[in-house]
Amino acid sequence: MLAHNGAAARTAGAGEERTVFHRPAPLGAGGSRRGLLVWIAVAAAALVVVGVAGALLAPVANASDFAQANQAPSAAHLFGTDWMGRDMFARTLAGLATSLAVGLVAAGASSVIALALAAVAALGGPAADAVVSWLIDLIMGIPHIVLLVLVSYALGRGAAGVMVGIALTHWPSLARVLRAEILQLRAQPYLACSEALGVGPVRLALTHIVPHVLPQYLVGLVLLFPHAILHEASITFLGFGLSPEQPAIGVILSEAMGYLTAGSWWLAVFPGLALLTAVLLFDRIGSAVRALVTPEEVQR
Repeated sequence: MLAHNGAAARTAGAGEERTVFHRPAPLGAGGSRRGLLVWIAVAAAALVVVGVAGALLAPVANASDFAQANQAPSAAHLFGTDWMGRDMFARTLAGLATSLAVGLVAAGASSVIALALAAVAALGGPAADAVVSWLIDLIMGIPHIVLLVLVSYALGRGAAGVMVGIALTHWPSLARVLRAEILQLRAQPYLACSEALGVGPVRLALTHIVPHVLPQYLVGLVLLFPHAILHEASITFLGFGLSPEQPAIGVILSEAMGYLTAGSWWLAVFPGLALLTAVLLFDRIGSAVRALVTPEEVQR
């Protein structure tokens, strides 16, 4: 028999011995619930600080000074300056704040679509389930970038086009998970009793189903954020997202491509690292939230 460390672990139960085939690895020093909560709070606070600082530095990010153009990183300009003399530190923070705002709104809308369609599929009968399943397969069968570009271009690009495109393309995976959870919940006897007592489907969903799938929904919502931010930056980099006047990370990276051959490496390195850091923070928050709602993964 296989076990986590190569041998089967045996634990004594109530008067009997049972074999444990797999024991999740400890999460380390921060594996306790308190440690996970502290990590989530610190990471979320860092993202909030970046968003607020970026919003406050938006006027500075757009201020041009051609006398300071194309300067390498220094004490006066931590991330250097671009070809228009704009401070890249302020521009990176402002761009990251814009990308975070667009990603958060788009991911939130996409998660609501996923929850609504999962509830319709699980509670609306075989016909509704078939339609939702067909929609999931259809959206998942089209590459995200292609569909995002088409939706954004059809809506005139800009922030609205990007958010609508992300919201309409990122819900299928979460909808699949929530649909499976709701279908499993439907097999519980207390739901059958509620239906027999005349409880309507809307009240049934609000009082029993939504509270049950809320942990899975929150985990999926958090994990949607990094995908939304990366895809927003991707289509903006390709020229189908936010307008060049907006200091978004995708705009900054797209503009920097024409100056890398001249040795201005800082125009792309620091904004790229900032985007990567934000995505990793969201990913770690999602992993911590998933550990909190999965008791066997948390040290007690």
